[in-house]
Amino acid sequence: MKQLSGKSWQAFWVLLALAVFGAQQAHARSLPDFVDVVEAAKPMVVNISTTQKVKRQVPGFPHGQRPQIPEGTPFDDFFRRFFGDEEGGGEEFDAKSLGSGFIISKDGYILTNFHVIKDADQIIVRLSDRRELEAKVIGGDQRSDVALLKIEADDLPVATIGDSGKVRVGEWVIAIGSPFDFEHTVTAGIVSALGRSLPSENYVPFIQTDVAINPGNSGGPLINMDGEVVGINAQIFSRTGGFMGLSFTIPINLAMDVKDQLQTKGKVARGWLGVFIQDVTRDLAESFGMDKPQGALVSRVIAGSPAEKAGYAVGDVIIEFNGREVVNSSTLPPMVGVTEVGAKVPVVVLRDGKKKTLTTTIAELPPDDEITVAEAGEPEEQKVNRIGVTVSELTAERRKELDIAKNGVEVMSVESGPAMSAGVRRGDVILKIDNKDVKDAKQFEEIVKKLPTGKNIAVLIHRGSGPTFIAMKIEK
Repeated sequence: MKQLSGKSWQAFWVLLALAVFGAQQAHARSLPDFVDVVEAAKPMVVNISTTQKVKRQVPGFPHGQRPQIPEGTPFDDFFRRFFGDEEGGGEEFDAKSLGSGFIISKDGYILTNFHVIKDADQIIVRLSDRRELEAKVIGGDQRSDVALLKIEADDLPVATIGDSGKVRVGEWVIAIGSPFDFEHTVTAGIVSALGRSLPSENYVPFIQTDVAINPGNSGGPLINMDGEVVGINAQIFSRTGGFMGLSFTIPINLAMDVKDQLQTKGKVARGWLGVFIQDVTRDLAESFGMDKPQGALVSRVIAGSPAEKAGYAVGDVIIEFNGREVVNSSTLPPMVGVTEVGAKVPVVVLRDGKKKTLTTTIAELPPDDEITVAEAGEPEEQKVNRIGVTVSELTAERRKELDIAKNGVEVMSVESGPAMSAGVRRGDVILKIDNKDVKDAKQFEEIVKKLPTGKNIAVLIHRGSGPTFIAMKIEK
């Protein structure tokens, strides 16, 4: 084996150093550089502080009420001194909260979260140049958690608005805000998922990221690598109250639509279908003769709604809305919500294993859904049947209490059997079984006698706040 000369060793080390340096440079080039994006975006981000007058409750007394004490007595003086003069509570104090926002026009329009300014008596906006200005609320929308503010100022730095429809999973994004009142804090991460649905906001298809968001970040912008705002940071998922890696952002396209409606109409109009829906599980898919779980299963059709007028039925599975696939139940409300009121759209449902297209005229989402309550006779209790339940008719009072318009029988007892295994409980109302409406107790027993064995059967029950489907199987 040949030995390297001194010059050869020198050349070897030079080449190795160049190779290592080149690798480092290549690695550095593969990582994002946020400096320019942050410097350009920072001036348009604002700090928002709110003040709300809150009445301190009197401690130690039921319902916060001070006992009636004769005036002028020592005890009356004691209670007034330590618990306040007003009946039902002590003195008022100012509750303060913090959030973020961003400027969208040179004359002072600002976007933030609705929950940041909700019930505020005073809103102070602090700009990047340290000016503090009082803001007024132009409008707010609780369902989307978007609010529009206005300050009196000119020639302000303005955010560049992007297109949230072009956001892709895996791309780098940054957030700028005031977590715990640390102003203009910058955090970075990637887009984790798109179209996320949260229980409290069914009409917002959230962008999920792993960008660190904490209290005070709410209302601040989510910015892509082109310096464009693609969303409003709104929520985190946390078991501790702090950041755990799951952040949720309102898409900017939706936020700007809300902003336009607030400016022009003073309120937000959303499309409304008028159905209660749930996910299709594997067992329910089998019971409906579907190849795989998909779509939004209709568990209730509201009387007088667009869905009722278009011919929807309980048990329909909505698989396509206005040309777009409905993957699961959470994808449907945002689609309907952004649809123009009065528009006629094709909706494809699966009914009895066959596709059916229902042309639906979208109405405006009402503040409260009113359901007509039908009258019913007195309850007539039944005997235990082959699925292990006893049922009775629903009284008019019970229908009103549960908000059930028609059909259904109430479960009075559950014994060991298919119903108990499926999760049926005492107090449930069975509305539909094996794709057949349950009109009364007598008809219910007739349906139960003919139920097939060895296969999953869909059962629609009303429990708690609304109806839900479960799968039940009668073993051979």
